[in-house]
Amino acid sequence: MKKGTHQSPALCNAFHSAIELIGRRWTGAIIFLLLKSRCRYAVLRDAIPDITDRMLTERLQELEQEGIVQRTVLPESPVRVEYSLTPKGRALASAVDAISDWAHKWNQPVAADPAHPPSRRKRA
Repeated sequence: MKKGTHQSPALCNAFHSAIELIGRRWTGAIIFLLLKSRCRYAVLRDAIPDITDRMLTERLQELEQEGIVQRTVLPESPVRVEYSLTPKGRALASAVDAISDWAHKWNQPVAADPAHPPSRRKRA
C-alpha cells in the first residue's frame, strides 16, 4: 500500500447475512426464550411485550425456514404445538449470552413513563 492511502475495511457477507437475520425485531427475544426451554406459541406471545400474533407467526416461520427453530405438533386433544431450537439454534447460546452480559453492563432499561403506557397487544 502506498504511503498516505487508506483501505476501507471489508464487510464479511456471512456476518452481514447472520446479523440481519438475528437482528430482526423480535427474533432475539424468541431465541432468548427458546434457549431457556421449549415453548408453546401462547407462552412466547405472552413473554414478549408488544409482539403481535402476526409478527410472532412470521418470525417463527422465518426461523423454522432457516433451520434455527423446530415446530413440533403433539397429537393430543386438543393438538399442542411446541417450538424449540435446533442444534443450529442452540449454537447461538454463546452469542446471546455475550449480548445479555453486555446489555446488563452497558444498556440501562428505559423507565416506564406513566404518561405513555405500553401499547396494547394486537391479536390477529
